[in-house]
Amino acid sequence: MSAAVTKSSRTGREGLTAYLFLSPWLIGIVLLTLGPMLYSAYLAFTSYDLLSAPRWIGLDNFRRMFTADPRYLSSVKVTLVYVVVSVPLLLVVSMVLALLLNKGIKFLSGYRALFYLPSLMGASVAIAVLWRQIFGSTGLVNQVLSLFGITHGSWVGSPGTALWTIVTLNLWAFGATMIIFLAGLRQVPAELHEAAAVDGAGPIRRFFSVTLPLMTPLIFFNLLLDTIHAFQVFTGAFVVSRGTGGPADSTLFYTLYLYQQGFAELKMGYASAMAWVLVIVLAAFTGFLFLTARRWVYYGDER
Repeated sequence: MSAAVTKSSRTGREGLTAYLFLSPWLIGIVLLTLGPMLYSAYLAFTSYDLLSAPRWIGLDNFRRMFTADPRYLSSVKVTLVYVVVSVPLLLVVSMVLALLLNKGIKFLSGYRALFYLPSLMGASVAIAVLWRQIFGSTGLVNQVLSLFGITHGSWVGSPGTALWTIVTLNLWAFGATMIIFLAGLRQVPAELHEAAAVDGAGPIRRFFSVTLPLMTPLIFFNLLLDTIHAFQVFTGAFVVSRGTGGPADSTLFYTLYLYQQGFAELKMGYASAMAWVLVIVLAAFTGFLFLTARRWVYYGDER
């Protein structure tokens, strides 16, 4: 009995020590994450301008959002178009480059570092400013096109092309996705390709029958992360459009409109409601992706 009591006491002390070391993180998550989240959930049902006390208005923010705010619906449309176009394009380009780098070429480490470098800078403010200059009326893109006799105005200043400049900005940071794909390709057993080649399968058939199924866990991972990041795009759109979402709201992304409502027009209750709608959409998308994963994601240890 004495030994059991001593062991229980030691376990209790170790538990207290563990919680003591975890306490900064626990305090931080309560004060800096859970607390603000719960408060923003309350603000979503209020009218709050940061200058006076919140006033409870129930579901009015959500009614306005879906029935009386055409700019909100425009921001949803712009964001959905961006997600549907940019995420598959990013996955395809990253996979193609990973396949090229997996061929055992010389200076492979150097090429990896070179292709990954843009991801370190990503869609930072400096890169977004550079992008605005490159696609401006006198930017590098128009200078190159002028060599072929093609003239075009500002790409970022035209409603028909402004969104696609943001898509290319997202594509610029393909390095992280590519590195993950490349790591997966290095793990595909060579004997499977050899067996398929013996059976007469060509390179394309081997890719779709051998490589692609084994890469589905990484495709799932990259699809999930890249889609969440695409829904949350802000910096590039803010800098390229100078915070307006223009021209003609063609780059009015959801998070940019949320920022305008909360910090430009001081409609913090409305912005909180928008934020929670985005949280619910992302949670639903994540849940849907996990539910459908069993139908198309293949793990090598499955029987």
